[in-house]
Amino acid sequence: LIGENKLTPWCKFVFANESDLVSEERMKRLFAGYQSHSENISIKNTVTGLPETISGDLIERVRAYAKKAGSIAEKNKHSIIHAHDWLTYPAGILAKEASGRPLITHIHATEFDRSGSDNINSEIFHIEKAGFEKADVVVAVSGRTREKVIEKYGIHPNKVKVVYNGIDFSQNSASIEQNLDKLKRGGNSIVLFVGRITLQKGPDYFVSMAKKVLSCEPNTFFVVSGSGDMEEEMIRQVAREGLSDKFIFCGFLRGDELARVYKAADMFVMPSVSEPFGLVPLEAMISEVPVLVSYESGVSEILSSALKSHFWDIDDMADKVINVLRH
Repeated sequence: LIGENKLTPWCKFVFANESDLVSEERMKRLFAGYQSHSENISIKNTVTGLPETISGDLIERVRAYAKKAGSIAEKNKHSIIHAHDWLTYPAGILAKEASGRPLITHIHATEFDRSGSDNINSEIFHIEKAGFEKADVVVAVSGRTREKVIEKYGIHPNKVKVVYNGIDFSQNSASIEQNLDKLKRGGNSIVLFVGRITLQKGPDYFVSMAKKVLSCEPNTFFVVSGSGDMEEEMIRQVAREGLSDKFIFCGFLRGDELARVYKAADMFVMPSVSEPFGLVPLEAMISEVPVLVSYESGVSEILSSALKSHFWDIDDMADKVINVLRH
């Protein structure tokens, strides 16, 4: 809930796992994580779009959170309701029903993006669709995502607006500039992958590209920062290709640690299969790292100076990386 306090921005975090007591914290900065959803879901509520009979801990928490959001919206003064992605749409809908305030649903990634195909979870699709239909305005992070909301969910074009993501340049640039390049030694080059290691992000295409790059530029290391459900498979693929000595898996990094990795990189690659926007290329560019992004990403719409390729075109991606490393 976005409050009427105009002096200090804040938001209330409501923890849905509290059965009788609603725990609230005032935070000056908003952050978000990513969790996978349960596949075992059934009947849909016609008001909220949320299934009534559901198994799976995450979905149960979404239901509990939605109920509490309605109660909080009714008791607390606010001007507008802003819901981000499907996990919060039922809460946003009930908050609107309780308060009569306008609802903005913000879409960062649709179920089609998460699945990487049309083989989607239909229940999650219906939750998303209900969120879009009940909203007064739908905000998409790119033109690509906007078109998907219109075409896949049947939402009127006038209702869907594009607001591109951004990062706080002043907050990040200083720490990046203060960090030394600690990874590049002995004249080696570093190619960087940052993000969730999931089907959507194209980690398998990154490994295939790396193999081709190494055939021409053997003094190259590939640094992977992130975690996800394909992490183990990515490691196995690296091992199968005989590239284990050329890959460094850092796990999930943030802050100064991630800044040092950006500072050390010679090239950043985002081979996303389906990416509504994609913030990490902007972070790389702040560190003055050459960037290669897939045409299948929303951020490609605004990065005129970035290299671009289709995620499936391994040869083209490898050629672009090799050319950058050589020049």
